[in-house]
Amino acid sequence: MLILVVIASGLWFYKNSQPVSDTEKFDYFIITKGSSASQVGRNLESKGFIKNALTYKIYLQFTGQTGKIQTGEFRLTPSYSLFQTVDALSRGPIELWVTIPEGLRREEVAQKFAAVLDKDGLFVADFLKVSSGKEGYLFPDTYLFSREASASSVVTRMTETFTSKTKNLENNSGMSINQAVVLASLLERETKTDAERPIVAGILMNRLDSDWPLQIDAAVQYAVASENCKFKTENCTWWPILTLEDLSVKSAYNTYKNQGLPPNPIANPGLSSLKAAFNPKENDYWYYIHDNQGQIHYARTLVEHNSNIAKYLNTD
Repeated sequence: MLILVVIASGLWFYKNSQPVSDTEKFDYFIITKGSSASQVGRNLESKGFIKNALTYKIYLQFTGQTGKIQTGEFRLTPSYSLFQTVDALSRGPIELWVTIPEGLRREEVAQKFAAVLDKDGLFVADFLKVSSGKEGYLFPDTYLFSREASASSVVTRMTETFTSKTKNLENNSGMSINQAVVLASLLERETKTDAERPIVAGILMNRLDSDWPLQIDAAVQYAVASENCKFKTENCTWWPILTLEDLSVKSAYNTYKNQGLPPNPIANPGLSSLKAAFNPKENDYWYYIHDNQGQIHYARTLVEHNSNIAKYLNTD
């Protein structure tokens, strides 16, 4: 009886490991980040690349290849057997997922793409050249690119994505689009949650309207890093911990020394920060701090602000 079960199982596995059809037409298959072996198997079956998802999962487990399947885009054909399909997937994708977090400056974006796409310093240099003047407009998102992608094509895709994502946003800030993007870049570095961004935007607008210096640490970090990393891009600390001396740096981005917005964005904001900058929430706060747990605290007066500092940051 056991022998019959083994033979039947073997025949079932053999049948389901054969090609779905004899067509040699190739098509694209995408594996998204976080996909399990079961999910990939079901997708392969639904797309007509394999006969049976369970067979796929069993084969991966039996051969120890479960952790070898990468994410990205692949070219497959229904004429592949299960073994050929798994082999194609294990060799790596023709296009790779690249996730760009919110709040990176363009040097960091360039390095992120270079690392994932296995590019050298020439790619980074080319990226910085073609993205000159586009800080703030390199939209943070998850992208699919081939290893052969040029810096120019990456920058174009990112700026086109910015346009697509923001085309329906109404600018109610009273500022130009570029000024609002500058404000959004400050919010991206200064805030932690979607809920607080419109309020902080309103605080910064209060300061702007009253000719107060914005006193944004992130803008000073941008100025300091730009100076320290002027002639290099590798091994740079792009968002350094500031010293009292840093607050006196001579730069148009020093919002402690200069009134108004910095001349250009300091980073590339996400959609939440852009929405907040385009639609600041009116309020009567002038100050804010984040405590050690990341919770924000607002203040209407300097006395209240200093009290918050003493209470939530454990200072005297």
